[in-house]
Amino acid sequence: MAVRIGSGMTIGGEPLSAAVEAAVQARQGLGGEPADVAIVFASGDHLLSPHATLEGIHEGLSPRTLIGCGASGVVEGRRELESGTAISVWAASFGGGEAYAFHSRAVEQEDAVAVTGLPEMSGASGAILLPDVTTYPAELVLAELHDRAPGVPVLGGVASGASASGGALLFRDDEVLFEGAVGLRLEGVELLPCVSQGATPVGPELTITACSGNMIEELAGAPALTKLRDVILALEPAERELLSRGLLLGVVIDGDKPDYLHGDFLVRGLAGADPDEGSIAVGAMVRPGQVVRLHARDAMSASRDLVEALGLRREALGGQGAAGALVFTCNGRGRGMFGRGDHDAEAVGEAFDDVPAAGFFAGGEIGPVGGGSFLHTFTATVAVFPR
Repeated sequence: MAVRIGSGMTIGGEPLSAAVEAAVQARQGLGGEPADVAIVFASGDHLLSPHATLEGIHEGLSPRTLIGCGASGVVEGRRELESGTAISVWAASFGGGEAYAFHSRAVEQEDAVAVTGLPEMSGASGAILLPDVTTYPAELVLAELHDRAPGVPVLGGVASGASASGGALLFRDDEVLFEGAVGLRLEGVELLPCVSQGATPVGPELTITACSGNMIEELAGAPALTKLRDVILALEPAERELLSRGLLLGVVIDGDKPDYLHGDFLVRGLAGADPDEGSIAVGAMVRPGQVVRLHARDAMSASRDLVEALGLRREALGGQGAAGALVFTCNGRGRGMFGRGDHDAEAVGEAFDDVPAAGFFAGGEIGPVGGGSFLHTFTATVAVFPR
């Protein structure tokens, strides 16, 4: 049985009736099949009346399982609403595949943090994760999931809309939750991940020759800070101008080949430097032998990178085509980055012939690079579901 996906969005309105309307829109894309799952992204007044919003989704769609979160803004189709009251609903009938909703929490112990509620990931085809940034160690959990089930893609985004009390707002089935993370474990459901970190490589590739933790001490046998300065001075003026807007470092996570593609690099900011030691700190753990390369981010490179990344996924689908997509875009993108609205949503619609798509503006985006899944910033991650 083919995968069927529908999406809907309602702007404004009273939370209960608006949720019903968006759910009914999403149901229309399922061709009469029951909704195996609904994923809900809600902003504005929905954050003040979350139980009414959930009631409306169940009334209009009757999903077998549901997850969702509060959002600063939502996405549906080619539309992005970056503020105000709106609800975006994504529904899927997986045609024999299975989706299991879970709620995971971090529990502080005497000298550690224990994470509860995570499903067994071996045998899964993928997962969707919607964490709260203040009560859940998402980066540590992603590393643990990779250790447990290497190669299983995890996509999602950090909840960005607060409840009336100021904390997180998460949904699972008929529950409103205020901490941890909610997610979906998928089995027998084909998922094609797309990650666009929105940065362009600049300068040559360099090999880490000495490091400790997240501190790079040497690059290509020279003090790391000295080597980066030399590289920057040798760049063309236009490239130096790009770097002046934000210096980033791309780290190859997995690979051993003479040349690396753009998507092989995990892009991280420089966290500091020690001029006396000549070392630099990067926002990721590193090891000797890894290849790094300077990266820069601006609106043009971010736009080009997203279009290219989506094009590669379209080619990978071949004649199969997509049934739908989930879109997780950074709340630092949108009008603030591109100077206009609907940029990422339109790119997804253009790439996949306007298949049903929904998502939200996240406070951090989750997606795989080099075999592991990571928490990103200023990124658009897209979960593409083939027909």
